[in-house]
Amino acid sequence: MIIVTGANGFIGSVMVWQLNEKGFNDIIAVDSVGLNERNLLRKRVYSKFLGKDELWAFLDTEEAKKKVTWIIHMGACSSTTETNKEFLWENNTYYTQRIFEWCTKNQKNMIYASSAATYGAGELGFDDTTDPETLKPLNLYGESKVLFDRWALKQPQTQTPPHWYGLKFFNVFGPNEYKKESMASIVFKAYNQIKDTGTLGLFKSANPKYKDGEFMRDFVYVKDVTGWMAELMDKKPVNGVYNMGFGKPRTWLDLANATFTAMGKDMKINWIEMPENIRGQYQYYTEAKTDKWSKAGMSAPKWPLEKAVDDYVKNYLTKEDPLL
Repeated sequence: MIIVTGANGFIGSVMVWQLNEKGFNDIIAVDSVGLNERNLLRKRVYSKFLGKDELWAFLDTEEAKKKVTWIIHMGACSSTTETNKEFLWENNTYYTQRIFEWCTKNQKNMIYASSAATYGAGELGFDDTTDPETLKPLNLYGESKVLFDRWALKQPQTQTPPHWYGLKFFNVFGPNEYKKESMASIVFKAYNQIKDTGTLGLFKSANPKYKDGEFMRDFVYVKDVTGWMAELMDKKPVNGVYNMGFGKPRTWLDLANATFTAMGKDMKINWIEMPENIRGQYQYYTEAKTDKWSKAGMSAPKWPLEKAVDDYVKNYLTKEDPLL
């Protein structure tokens, strides 16, 4: 039995797909958003759906203590503009700590979502071996994530789950992100803008080091991410925090061009002033350092940007039912 939190969200629902693809169907799906509100699981096979506050009663049962093998904790408030500190700490830090402690007590394995937002502006690089105590996130979301990384890494080996992995997701995009609204990827937003208007709006640079459209991000396809998570469950490398990125940054213009190309259209960009409220917390460059991952014998990414965007656009976004 595998528990997936955030199962009715983006990465969580794709992870349920990944588990189904591997033949795992005894899955407890957990989310704060009910199935009737956001049913990204309608094509998936799972045993039970629980609200996030119902999880604790289930974990107290003998069934959970006997049958659960992994908790894959993708549930969180993922808004990088959220300003309610207490809400973020409760949902992103303390909730994760409680799951970690249950897994430790009952000797169950755990994967949880950290974030590349923990790296802040990247002044110390994007290396998953960097001491998280030294990192300075640009927003409260990133702070809520790095707080748990710090706590987890301080725990003695006798006070951790047998196998546990914190995953620093970079710019993940792909099927099932459709309800992320402002947090959805530029590919999803671009597809809809181009379909409706024939053009794509991109922020102008507010940083003299970067020309318009040339700031760079580590874009990674969700199918690579969930494939890696399944690989962690099989190979069980050394416990700790790992980057989840392609390992090579690309520009916003690269991403835009790939989207226009997949749609069979000429690229037309509408440049927009960057809003004042995000200028001070905007990441102009991210690049996941993946040495630790590769040294652990884990797989390289299988979905380069152009291939991934083409798959996303042609096999999902253009379909009547775009779900995995």
